[in-house]
Amino acid sequence: MRSTPAVPTPLGSPGTGQKVGIGTSTSKQWQIAPARLAGPMELAGYTDRTSVRSGQPFRLYVTSTDGAFTVRAFRIGWYGGAGARLVWTSASVPGVPQPAPVVAPDGMVSTNWKPSLTVPTTGWTTGTYLLLLTAANGKEKYVPITVRSNSVRGAVVIVNAVNTYQAYNAWGGYSLYHGPDMSYASRSHRVSFDRPYEGNGAPLLFRFELPLLQLADRSGVHLAYLTSTDLDTDRTALSGARGFLSLGHDEYWSLPMRAAVTHARDVGTNLGFLGGNSVYWRVRYAPGRLGPDRIIICYKDATLDPVRNRRSTTVRWMSKPYPNPENSLNGMLYVCYSRSGSFVVHEPKFFLFAGTHAVNGSSYPGLASAEVDRAYSIPGTPANLEVVAHSPVRCGTRPVYTDAAYYTVHSGAAVFNTGSMNWISSLAGPPSATVAFARTVTLNLLRGMAAGPLGRKHPSIGNLHTLRTTLHA
Repeated sequence: MRSTPAVPTPLGSPGTGQKVGIGTSTSKQWQIAPARLAGPMELAGYTDRTSVRSGQPFRLYVTSTDGAFTVRAFRIGWYGGAGARLVWTSASVPGVPQPAPVVAPDGMVSTNWKPSLTVPTTGWTTGTYLLLLTAANGKEKYVPITVRSNSVRGAVVIVNAVNTYQAYNAWGGYSLYHGPDMSYASRSHRVSFDRPYEGNGAPLLFRFELPLLQLADRSGVHLAYLTSTDLDTDRTALSGARGFLSLGHDEYWSLPMRAAVTHARDVGTNLGFLGGNSVYWRVRYAPGRLGPDRIIICYKDATLDPVRNRRSTTVRWMSKPYPNPENSLNGMLYVCYSRSGSFVVHEPKFFLFAGTHAVNGSSYPGLASAEVDRAYSIPGTPANLEVVAHSPVRCGTRPVYTDAAYYTVHSGAAVFNTGSMNWISSLAGPPSATVAFARTVTLNLLRGMAAGPLGRKHPSIGNLHTLRTTLHA
């Protein structure tokens, strides 16, 4: 679509771009064709906040070697199967090449860019958004932003895992996993939100969140939206919520995040973990150039972290100096990365399996794949944990099991963990028994959460004693 030349929005004031009416655009124009995907410095951008409230403007920082560009804001949802709705279009913005990334001595990558425009959100519905940057030559890139809810009371809250987005982000050469030589030893110990995401600009959102966002929007359930950062900075972020959803890859949690979610569970908020390897690394935040909480710190080694022998020392949640394994919250522990595995039903009468026609031993190929979790009879595991699926997989050549599990607490809240990173990815794709099963269970969970504390009608019945659950089994 050709842009109409216009004077760019003055910085520091809301944009004057064209607002598109609700429901007027439900085509798939939000999707980037592979041939149109811009390179890392050809066209890329980031926002000065991970989330805003509706009506709160934010600044967008963009580099472009392809000249002028436009921005279109799409809210992710169902929209008759289109997958997103256009809510706003900017005027043409002059595009300029911004300076090269700034790399700190410890490998943290940030930028010192000038803001390109200020984006208004007046009238934007709460949700997860993709800003689609389109250069004059047709090249494109995404920038994600969440419009958070003013109140989550009575809602099922979807949390965009921006901490994990950033941990894996190697734009500029470094992530929490590797440096330019791709070795773990060269990894950065800090990552900054003051830079674009690599790939299409939102790779983890697409792989681990987008299918759930679209299905949830279709469900009719009252939804609210937050990010990892919101849970860290706002103690009341989950106040009054009916449910909380951790999505496909939600690996990096701070102390305040975990405290907020644990408290919500203990006062009646249901929790759903629709992935694997959640609550694995402990992180803390630091201020960046654009404001507080713009830097995530995770040394992954207590001997390297200058904050030692503290509860905020950045190691695995299960590790010293203050171990607090994730099983006390999500019910299970991470096992491994399994290339391919089938989800095998162990408790066919489990209420979330209603409508699936599953029987004992029903198997759903591919659903128990990628990073997977398992239930163990160890300290921290809830005594009433109910394993509802017990699936054989392989960690390399070693045969192990992965589980899906459910438990309830005194408040009446319930916690359900699918135990598989591939769960949300399996909500999309061509029709199959696996897709139908995953969608039905997810919709049952969403609607059940929305009705109130699940444990009041569906208390868990512990069954770990019937399974081999040692750490080495």
